[in-house]
Amino acid sequence: MDIAQDPEFCSMIDRLRNEIPGDSETFEELLAGEDPGDFARVLTAPGQPLWAREIAAFRLGLAGDPRAFEALVLLLNHRDPERCVSAAYALARLGDPRTARAAAALATNELRAAYALLPVRLLTELRAPESVPALITVLERRLKADDPHWRVGLACVEGLGALGDGRARDALEAALPHPRLGAAARQALTRLDGS
Repeated sequence: MDIAQDPEFCSMIDRLRNEIPGDSETFEELLAGEDPGDFARVLTAPGQPLWAREIAAFRLGLAGDPRAFEALVLLLNHRDPERCVSAAYALARLGDPRTARAAAALATNELRAAYALLPVRLLTELRAPESVPALITVLERRLKADDPHWRVGLACVEGLGALGDGRARDALEAALPHPRLGAAARQALTRLDGS
């Protein structure tokens, strides 16, 4: 697919428009360029703005170039959720075997629980060996009724249902009484029973 036709790329560019100077040669080069070496240089050159690094990492990620990995993981852990969305999309397509381990580390870092939603969703999409154990760990931490990060818990419940792994049964059953997670946990358990 032509990069200009990729909906997530277009969404990212629309989001970054306010950050990009109108006369930026770097932006035009990142938009029209095809050389992965040029994108990699943007990631390593000093003084590059965040928007340029994000575009370069995204383009490298979609091309399957492992040089994008570290920048994309940093963006997956960014405080701006929209940057996390773009990074997760590119990481899912990168095909780097380190991605699931990094997503699991970000998702299970309790100090960053507020930013765990996209790593949790990425783990579900990756369907990697790390996915189910990490989602169970995160869900178990989100089971208090007044937990402020219940949306992360909900993403874990939905992810565990989608993955259909029997190891999730105990954690899903523990989520049944939760006022915000219970209905989704019932659905996830139904999926487990049907598989």
